[in-house]
Amino acid sequence: MKILGIETSCDETSAAVVMGDGQSFEVQGNIVSSQIKIHAKYGGVVPEVAARKHLEAILPVLWAVLGEKGQKQIDVVAVASGPGLITSLLVGNEVARILSYLSKKPLARINHIEAHIYANWLSPIREIRNPKSEIRNKYPISNIQFPALCLVVSGGHTELILMRGHGKYKVVGETRDDAAGECFDKTAKILGLGYPGGPAIAAEAARFMACLPVGRVHGLPAGRQGSWLMDKLLPRPMMDSPDFDFSFSGLKTAVLYMVRDLLKKNKMEEIRPAMAREIQEAIVDVLIAKTLRAAKKYNVKTVMLAGGVSANKRLRERFVEMMRRELPNTRYQMPDTKYCTDNAAMIAAAGYFHAIKKDFTPWQKLKVDPNWEL
Repeated sequence: MKILGIETSCDETSAAVVMGDGQSFEVQGNIVSSQIKIHAKYGGVVPEVAARKHLEAILPVLWAVLGEKGQKQIDVVAVASGPGLITSLLVGNEVARILSYLSKKPLARINHIEAHIYANWLSPIREIRNPKSEIRNKYPISNIQFPALCLVVSGGHTELILMRGHGKYKVVGETRDDAAGECFDKTAKILGLGYPGGPAIAAEAARFMACLPVGRVHGLPAGRQGSWLMDKLLPRPMMDSPDFDFSFSGLKTAVLYMVRDLLKKNKMEEIRPAMAREIQEAIVDVLIAKTLRAAKKYNVKTVMLAGGVSANKRLRERFVEMMRRELPNTRYQMPDTKYCTDNAAMIAAAGYFHAIKKDFTPWQKLKVDPNWEL
């Protein structure tokens, strides 16, 4: 079965063709037109600008993946219908309606968060083999055993989702205010870094060990051999709460006050790498702790990462460490980094599982839902 995926939920215009044969997925084309450089000067996504850029990019992206004459024949059209920016979603959904009508192909309406989870079914699968948990990368569709737990973490979402089967979801934890990606963006702005904040914070954190000499920054404890030991100066909000919910607004405020105090005796370039490292560690500590406790409580057989922030190198390292140490008999994996951020291949992968259940939406009834909860 060949699925055309369409993604325009935020600031990426993407189309993909994915072949599913019941054993594995083959991504035959995945084109992403990013607007990051356009929105960077505003420090965030401007919905009206994003929608106009989607209008400009959608047809060239479709022709690039299908061929100008539509040489690649498809069996199903799958489109992200929410959650997301309503003006952006409308562009992709109107195009999907037209394609479904003209081609007379069935149409699958896909939840964007669900699609992020299904990025874990796309090769190459970044799975780690536990000693007692053999995973065959050759058969990615059958790799994941249920019940499964997925940490979905992005600019707009931080959720722990229990998956008991295809299409069977239960949100067991979610953010009460800022998502982790939003916290990265806002703290990066406080540090005078660019947008998006996640990669900018990660890059500064990577410089942490070699960037500053001992004793340079007043108010931050210095370690030996030029390293800095932050020793958890920032809070880890709700990390020890009995539930699985998240909160990152307090962390953002703590960063604001700490930077303000440190700037009384230091220059921004002197404190930035150390602060970036501590921000990243604080966010990752909370994500890992909550995921571990949820995985143990629900006795899951597979644990996954998903969403744009799951491309963060430090989060991926800590995820592997946690699973090897705490859940050695549980399968775990994460998408390839190219499928972590918004893309249409993951929309198509989710569309495949809708298609095999004949879960289609007539093109006349297709609607977007910017607040669609999984």
